[in-house]
Amino acid sequence: MNHKINCLLLAVFSTQLNAAAFDRNGQSISAFLQPGNYFEAGLSVMDSSLQGQEAGINASRQSISDIANSSYWPSAALKLQLAPKFSFGFIYDEPFGSDTEYSGNNSFVATSNDIVLLPGMTTTRIAQATSNNAPTGNTKSSFDIQNLSFIFGYQPNKNWNFYLGPTYENFKSQVELRGAVFSLYNGYDFHSKAVGDWGWLAGFAYQIPEKGLKASLTYRSEIEHKVNATENAPLIDMLSTQQGRDLVDQHLSYMVSIGKMTEQNKAALNHIVAELPNANSSGTTKFKTPDSVKLEFQTGLRPGTLLFGNVRWVNWSDFSFQPYRFGEISKIVGSLSTPSRPDGFNLVRYYDDQWSANLGLGQKLSQKWFASMSVGWDSGAGEKVSSGGPVKGYYNVGIGAQYSPTAQTFISGGVKYFWLGDAKAQLGAQAGSDYYVAEFSQNHSIGYGLKLGYKF
Repeated sequence: MNHKINCLLLAVFSTQLNAAAFDRNGQSISAFLQPGNYFEAGLSVMDSSLQGQEAGINASRQSISDIANSSYWPSAALKLQLAPKFSFGFIYDEPFGSDTEYSGNNSFVATSNDIVLLPGMTTTRIAQATSNNAPTGNTKSSFDIQNLSFIFGYQPNKNWNFYLGPTYENFKSQVELRGAVFSLYNGYDFHSKAVGDWGWLAGFAYQIPEKGLKASLTYRSEIEHKVNATENAPLIDMLSTQQGRDLVDQHLSYMVSIGKMTEQNKAALNHIVAELPNANSSGTTKFKTPDSVKLEFQTGLRPGTLLFGNVRWVNWSDFSFQPYRFGEISKIVGSLSTPSRPDGFNLVRYYDDQWSANLGLGQKLSQKWFASMSVGWDSGAGEKVSSGGPVKGYYNVGIGAQYSPTAQTFISGGVKYFWLGDAKAQLGAQAGSDYYVAEFSQNHSIGYGLKLGYKF
C-alpha cells in the first residue's frame, strides 16, 4: 500500500470534531503512530446553534435564543524516531471546553424583579434593604482545558508499538449565573486562574504497513484538578447581614398572616437564612476530568482506498463540578429540597458515560490529492446539570480533502455537520429528577478544520 495512504486519516479532518458534553477533539493518537519523523499543526472551529424554550418547573415560557459562542482551538504534534525501536513525541490539544452566553428576555438574564426564594421577595428589595446593588447581566460560562501529552514508544518489530507517558492538563474557567431561575445564586460568579495537574496515558498499536492496516488502543487516566478560584455570591452576602435577615423575617411574617405559610415553615426558612454566613468562606475546588479508552483503526480495501474509524468511551458518569463556596451554600439550601440534600448539589454534573463511533472511507484521486467522507454517532453524557445549554449526543456527516505538494508535506481540511440531540436543562437542586427548567431541541453544529503536516 502506498505510504501516502497510511497518512490518509490525517486528511479526513484537521482534527476530530466533537459536540458532546465538554468533549472537543476526541484525543487521537494517530500523529504519534506516523512512520519516521513527523510534525503537524492544525486549527479547528465549531459554529453551533443552541436554542431552546423555558419549560418544566420554570414559571415562564420565554424562548431562549442561540447561547453558543463560536469556538476555535489549535492543535500540534511532534513525533521523533530516535532509534529503530524507540520513539518520542508530544501532542498538544484542547480536549474539553465550552463557551455559552444567554441573552434576551428569559429567566437566565437578570432583571430587577427576579424572585429569590419566596413570592414577592425580589433582588431589588433585598438590595435596597441592605444598601447594595441587585445582580445584572447574562448567564455565561466558559471552560477551557488544554492538554500536553509526552509519549515514549517501543517498537520491538515493524508490527508492534507499545507506548506510554505523562500528560499535563491546564484548566481555567469563568461562570456567571444570572436570572430568576437561579434564585439565591442569581449574581453568583466563579472565576479561576489557570492551574495545571498531571495524568498519564498508555496503549499499544499493531500495523501491517504493506496492507495499510493499523489499529491502536489508548487509555487516558483521569486527572484531578485543585483550583483556588474567586467566588462571589452577592445575594448570600446581602441576606447574611442583619438588614437582610430582618427583611426575610418580616416577609415571612406577612406570608404567615395571609395564610400562605405556616409558622413551622417560617422557622425553617429563618434557620436557613441564619446559617448562610457559614457559607462565606473560601476554599479549594476539586474535580476530575474523566478517564477514557479509544480504539482507532484503518485498513486498505484496495489500492488507493482506505476504510477508517474509531470507537471511544469516556467516563463522564463520574464527573461532577462543585465549586467550594457554591457547594457550601448548596449544603445549607439543600435542606429545603425533597428529599433533603445535605451534601448539596453540583454546578455541572453528568449521569451517563459517553460512547462515540466514527466510520469513513478515503480515496486517492491522484499523486497529490486525497478525498474522504465519514459518518459518526455519539451517545452523549445525559442531560447536563449546569448553566450551559444541554446536548444529548449527535449524529454527524463529514467530508475532507488533502493536497500534498511534495512527498514530505501536505495541507488538509474538512467540514462536519452535526445533528445535536434534544435535551432538558436541569439545575443542581433537581439533579437526576424529572424537574427541569428549559428544553433545547432541533439544534446543530458545523465544524471546520485545517491542518499542515511535514514528514522529515
